[in-house]
This record gives sequence, C-alpha cells and structure tokens, in this order.
Amino acid sequence: MATKGIGTNEKLLWPVICGRTNVEMNLLKKAYFKRYNEDLAILLSSELSGDLKKLALACVQGLEEEFDPSYHTESRAAEDAKLFYKAGQGRWGTDEETIFGIICKSPPKYLKMVDSAYVEKNNVNLERALEKELSGKAKKAAIYELGMKLSPYETVAELIKQTCAGMGTDELGLSCAILRYQTILPHVMIEHTNMYSKTIQDRVQEETSGYYKDLLLEMIHVVWPSP
Repeated sequence: MATKGIGTNEKLLWPVICGRTNVEMNLLKKAYFKRYNEDLAILLSSELSGDLKKLALACVQGLEEEFDPSYHTESRAAEDAKLFYKAGQGRWGTDEETIFGIICKSPPKYLKMVDSAYVEKNNVNLERALEKELSGKAKKAAIYELGMKLSPYETVAELIKQTCAGMGTDELGLSCAILRYQTILPHVMIEHTNMYSKTIQDRVQEETSGYYKDLLLEMIHVVWPSP
C-alpha cells in the first residue's frame, strides 16, 4: 500500500520495514511475495533512493546476529563504536552503509554495549550521532531502527504520538502501529502514559471518531482489558 499508485509513501514505508526481527522480516518477505509475486527487496530498490534506500535494503536482508557473549564482547563493542565514529563524525562525508550495517546486524543487547562505548569515547550516544550525520526521512528511519533495538516500547509510543501530530491524524499510520505491535502493546501503553501523561486510549478518543474509533479501542481492549 505504501508503494501503490503514483509515488511512494515513505513516511508509511519505513515503520513497516525498519525495526523487525529476522523472523518478522522473513515472514513479511514471504507474505509479500505470496500476495504480489514480487521480491520485496527488488520493489524497495526500485521505489526508494539515497540513504533511505540503503537503510531499507540493509533492514530487509534480515541479518541481525544472534547474541553470543563469546563474540559480542566489550572489546568488540568498542571497536564497532570506533568504526561507527569513523564512518560518520570522524570523516568528511558519511559512510552510511557502514553505519546501517552496524545497526542492522547488531543484536539489541550488543548494540546497547556499542552505544555505551560510543558515549564513553565521544560524549554523545548513537542517536545523537545519527541526528548529526543524516537528514530527512533517512534520519527518522535510522533513529527508528536504532530505537527499536535500544528502547522499543518508548520508540513505538513515540511513533503512535507522531501519527496524531500536526494537522489531521495519520489514520493509516495509527492503525498500522496499533495492529503491528499488539504483542508489546501493554508495555507501549505504559511508556506512552509515562512519556505524555496520556493513555493511548485517550489519544484515540481525541483523534478519531465513529466506527473507526470503536475498532481501534477494541484492538487495544484485546491486550489491555478495561477494569
């Protein structure tokens, strides 16, 4: 749907592609091929460009490593933090493929170690480094991919809030977020309340109406029954 018709809805596309586990990505690719008889990576390659294309293709490969304490050590994290710096802040121009490769291949526990090593050495975290080195939708997508590994509940809570920001509500984006993250939605709801002093139910009540509102509230009720 994000690539249907004239142009590509990149704002909708990157939350679908980024932030997935290997299992989730493989299921997505199989489901897409079964429905459209087309390889998802080929579609993304034809529809996207620039840094967002590089990130999407890195994500769709589903190459996240399984955490191995004998391999994913503190010393290796320090080396990857150095590599991340050299690919971004430490050079003229940005080596996006190296940066995206580190983020996409690193298991969450290890990426937190890389983040800590980066902070210790450079006094800023990986998110701040991405903000400095990237721009536009590629920056938002890369920070989302990073956030889904470092702090997934907070990241999804922010995504839901963003679908309701500005003039009008991104109803498709809001629907996708609530449906896709059903398995972690109770945790997301707690973080959303902590971050914005407002429940997701409150946001849905304020931003939607009619049968659509009733449907979203019922989707939430499935995982968070009202007392």
